[in-house]
Amino acid sequence: MPRHLSARIDSFPLKRAFNISRGAKTAADVVTCIITENGVSGHGECVPYTRYGETVEGVLKTVESMAGAISAGMTREELQSAMKPGAARNAVDCALWDLEAKISGKRVSTIACRMPPRPVPTAITISLGEPGDMASEARAHSSQKLLKVKVGTADDRARMHAVASAAPNAEIILDANEGWTESNIREHLLLAAELHIGLIEQPLPAGKDDILAHIPHPVPICADESVHTLADLQSLSDRYDAINIKLDKTGGLTEALAMRDHARELGFGVMVGCMVGTSLAMAPAVLLAQDADWVDLDGPLLMAKDRSPGLIYSGSLVSPPSADLWG
Repeated sequence: MPRHLSARIDSFPLKRAFNISRGAKTAADVVTCIITENGVSGHGECVPYTRYGETVEGVLKTVESMAGAISAGMTREELQSAMKPGAARNAVDCALWDLEAKISGKRVSTIACRMPPRPVPTAITISLGEPGDMASEARAHSSQKLLKVKVGTADDRARMHAVASAAPNAEIILDANEGWTESNIREHLLLAAELHIGLIEQPLPAGKDDILAHIPHPVPICADESVHTLADLQSLSDRYDAINIKLDKTGGLTEALAMRDHARELGFGVMVGCMVGTSLAMAPAVLLAQDADWVDLDGPLLMAKDRSPGLIYSGSLVSPPSADLWG
C-alpha cells in the first residue's frame, strides 16, 4: 500500500506566559504530521514561527501539499530539495525518520548518534521580565547547571546583575533574541564578561550583525536567527563563535545532522535548541544534542500538559526518546 500523509494543528497551553524581546505566548500551537504505511505510522511535529514569515495555517497547507509526493514514494533525501528549509519540512522529515525506524525495527539513534544515546543536561529558560521577577525565577532554579536567560531590551544591566546574583553556581546563557543594538552591545558584552556569563545568543538582528566581526568577544557569541542551514555557516565564521541548530530552522533532522558535522569542521561551538514545542518536537533534537556543547530542549517543561508518552526529565536531565514516542 502507498504511504498516506495527514496533518493537523494541535495546541498545548503553557504553565505561564513565555516572554521574549519580541512578545509573549501562552500556548504552543504546532503542526503534527503523520505518515502511514501498512498500518504503521511515523510522527513529526513542527512549530511555525512568525519571525520567519510562517503561520500555523500556512505550514499546515504546505505539509498537506506533500501528500501526493509522499504517496508516490518520496525519500528523505528527495525531500530536501522538494521543500525549502523551515517548519513544514521539519514535520515531514521527522515523520519519515520515525516511520523508517518503525518499519525497519532499527532505532534512529543507530544512524544519528555516534555512541548509544544518554541523558543530556538541558538549559532551563528564564522568561524576560522585571529584574526582581527574573531573579526569583533564577533562584528557584539555581541548583541547575545551565540557565538560559531571555534579555534583549535597551538596558539589560539590572536583569543581568539580578540573575547572576541569584544563581551564582549556574552557567548562564543570555539570549537577546536580536534585541540589542550597536549602541549598547559593547556595554552589555563587557558586563557579561564581568559577571562570568557563559554565552551570548543572537545579540543583534540577523543581517545587521556586521559589527560582530570588528569588536572583541569577551564572551562567546552564538548565532540563532542568523543561521538556518548548512549553506549559512561559512559566511558566519568572522562574526560568531557558535551556532544554535533548531530543527524548525533547518527543516528537519536530516539537514541538522549535516549542519552539526560541518559546523564542527569549521570550528564552531554547537548548541541544539528548540522552539516552544512538545516532547514529539524535542525527541529528534535530543539525539542531535548527544555531542553538543550546549543543549536547550526544555520546551515540554513549559507545558501545562505535554503529549503522552513524553520525554522523561529528571531535574535538567532529559533522556533519549522511547520507541513509543519517536524514533
